Amino acid sequence: MANHRADEKRFLDDRGNSGPLAPNGLNPATIMEKPVVDRIIDCYFWKDQCFGVNEADIVSRVVDQVHFIGGTYGDSQKPSPFLCLAFKLLQLAPSDDILREYLDFGGEKFKYLRALACFYIRMTRQAKDVYRFLEPFLPDSRKLKQKRRTGTTLTYMDQFVDDLLTKDRVCATTLYKMPKREILEDLEVLEPRVSALGDIEDLLDGEDVEEVDPDAAREDDSDVEMSNREPADGGEDERSPERASS
Repeated sequence: MANHRADEKRFLDDRGNSGPLAPNGLNPATIMEKPVVDRIIDCYFWKDQCFGVNEADIVSRVVDQVHFIGGTYGDSQKPSPFLCLAFKLLQLAPSDDILREYLDFGGEKFKYLRALACFYIRMTRQAKDVYRFLEPFLPDSRKLKQKRRTGTTLTYMDQFVDDLLTKDRVCATTLYKMPKREILEDLEVLEPRVSALGDIEDLLDGEDVEEVDPDAAREDDSDVEMSNREPADGGEDERSPERASS
């Protein structure tokens, strides 16, 4: 009986050659750049917290260990726990049902679990599914801490989701280029997105716009002009102080 070797590098090499592809057709082992992967599998958090982890363990790891989003940070470009767990998800390849649980369970309390699921979905799902999964969370305005090489900054969940939908590089990871939503709408792959404010044409049609009669406006203007005009004889107003005193 052959002994199992807990060698991540060998496992990745084997999977890179023969493992199943992600739903978007990419190889999960090569979605992240090799220098970033090397930093992940050599860091302490990966060796201590990510070995033998399953989909359920991911939840507890995020709740206990993830307090900011980001890729690599600091001068040493240390991989964040967020990035390490995203790479673990690439190995685990959770189903859509599990991802929905992550997104829903990451509601009011576990915002970094939701952020992690959104990031993983962007890396592995087809464009139409990325839009369908992520767009419902654009109204989520909760604060997120973000660490970069230059330091810690503040962002928001809706901004992070928007970055995933519009940018090609997020959290030290180059994302595959998605077609714009308008193109998928034209191809009838996606239904047109309705803003949380509603359809702009309906909003404009619903406004009560008071129509002004041009003739009435001219009459009003003439009345104002007459009231401001001085008497024809150039005399003083009979209510003026000079006339009253005389």
